Amino acid sequence: MVYADLHVHTTASDGALTPETIPAAARSAGVDVVAVTDHDRLQPALDAPVTTLDGVTVIRGIELRVEAASGQRVDLLGYGARSTPALDEEIERLQRDRIERGRAIVDAVEDRTGVALGVDAHEGIGRPHIARAIADHPDLPQDYQGAFAELIGNDCPCYTARTLPTFERGREVLDEACALVGLAHPLRYDDPASALALTSDLDAVERYYPYGEAVDHEPVERSIREHDLVATGGSDAHDEQLGVAGLSEADYQPIEDALKRADES
Repeated sequence: MVYADLHVHTTASDGALTPETIPAAARSAGVDVVAVTDHDRLQPALDAPVTTLDGVTVIRGIELRVEAASGQRVDLLGYGARSTPALDEEIERLQRDRIERGRAIVDAVEDRTGVALGVDAHEGIGRPHIARAIADHPDLPQDYQGAFAELIGNDCPCYTARTLPTFERGREVLDEACALVGLAHPLRYDDPASALALTSDLDAVERYYPYGEAVDHEPVERSIREHDLVATGGSDAHDEQLGVAGLSEADYQPIEDALKRADES
């Protein structure tokens, strides 16, 4: 049974949950703790690093995409986030970039297909929003997966890249603002070994994650041992299903301890 699901998205980025619906979703899954980790922004309805919503502990977090020196793009998870000038500035820059990029992708899709998607380029916009609009359009043949495969995926004709902070910049900003900073889903990257090498400069790594296929977790376990990392885990939920992956109550204890230390400092 999952006690803590520490990777959840809301409508502040590309998820389906809201702060109001998180408690019911958590109770339905038997989850006691939820970390809201929206892409490149803090959920605006959460006003503290840790709060309680209808009996469910909710951690304010963030998932920040950065670019390593190798050129590989990876995601950092920050837990127990506080607003700081540096984080606020980076979030504002990233949201401007997301809006500009969203407009560019929508324009490219509309020019290529000759249809109007009716997508508003808003804060938090990502390719999933555009893919859903493509899939829902009656005059387009692509479903959600097809939208990525044929139009807006990496190297596809309507793709536009984002301008990302460096790994060093992202780590520095999150270190100042968060109780814990970890690497998300390390085995999803094209070069997992290179991604895991970055954990020598982090506090944690996502050990439990729904990869959807059999994977060898030993490289992650080895990084945890070698760098004395906290093991985190979560569903990476973009829908309303929580508890697909996460931590037991015992495994959650180091995260709870780190959050308490940050609150006392």
